[in-house]
Amino acid sequence: MGGSNRWIGVTAAAVMAMTGVLTPASAAAGPESATRLPSHLFTPYFEAYTPDNPWRLSHESGAKYLTLAFLQTPARGSCTITWNGDPATPVAWSTYGADIARIRAAGGDVIPSFGGYSADHDRTEIADSCTSVSAIAAAYERVITTYNVTRLDLDTEDRSLTDNAGIDRRSRAIAMVEDWASREHRVVQFVYTVPTNVSGLDPSGVHVLQNAVLHHARITIVNIMTFDYYDNLPHEMANDTRTAAGHLYATLHALYPENPPQALWGMIGVTEMIGIDDFGPPEVLTVPDARDVREWARDKGIAELSFWALERDNGGCPGVAGSDSCSGIHQSTWQFTHIFGSFTRQ
Repeated sequence: MGGSNRWIGVTAAAVMAMTGVLTPASAAAGPESATRLPSHLFTPYFEAYTPDNPWRLSHESGAKYLTLAFLQTPARGSCTITWNGDPATPVAWSTYGADIARIRAAGGDVIPSFGGYSADHDRTEIADSCTSVSAIAAAYERVITTYNVTRLDLDTEDRSLTDNAGIDRRSRAIAMVEDWASREHRVVQFVYTVPTNVSGLDPSGVHVLQNAVLHHARITIVNIMTFDYYDNLPHEMANDTRTAAGHLYATLHALYPENPPQALWGMIGVTEMIGIDDFGPPEVLTVPDARDVREWARDKGIAELSFWALERDNGGCPGVAGSDSCSGIHQSTWQFTHIFGSFTRQ
């Protein structure tokens, strides 16, 4: 997902009720203070590589749950994770902690996201960068315990889809973290966010999921990025979302044949790029498209609905494709957030 980490391009229930600002000590108090996210969740991406404040945007937009993007290593070969690969923004309560506390106090929560296009392309995604499975697992655990979160998003695209050693390490690290979480009585869930075609996942995307199954890594949600098709074909983005998700359902049925239909749909997430995506017209998600997608998502009972990115949810740059700060279409500020927001429910 976008921006300097060029995105694009991991539930649920009521988060703890808090009456005041969480302190670092109470944040690390233990797993009993963290609960599942809602089983049907709207969680737009927040561009953590910008100077924007997640609490302020959450409060202004009404988006209670945010996916914070992205975490990566500062350099290829490193096993240390920082926000946007910047040593000045480490994984520590001093980075976003107070904002996360305010978001929780208002009834929401956050989902940290690893990877993103830039990290995946530059091989600074943690599993591509670091050759130690235990160190990768420790990086995941550090984020979980530092921010007391219950879900991690793994944005896996570009070169990360074909780095077989990295794919294998990631699966093994996920399984290791899940074993740790079981011993610690923690809720920990993983989302794989991957690109898609209208016709479904490429073989590389399917391989990522197959490898997770091979290593007994439990993936709670497979979240497809239903944009940036780059195929020079006409597109009706809401219809294409439904079609791509239907193909993902078939893939999940093949991977998890024991799961009933409702459970399979409950493993699916969809991330849109609101307005004009990076490719440009004809890949434009309109306001009516957003309403159609929300109603379809409710009907199917998918797990997660998201978009790239919260900072784009305004009409400040009509006609501009792929901006980090506006949608490129005529719209009111936070219009897509207000449409998708009602998707969240138990």
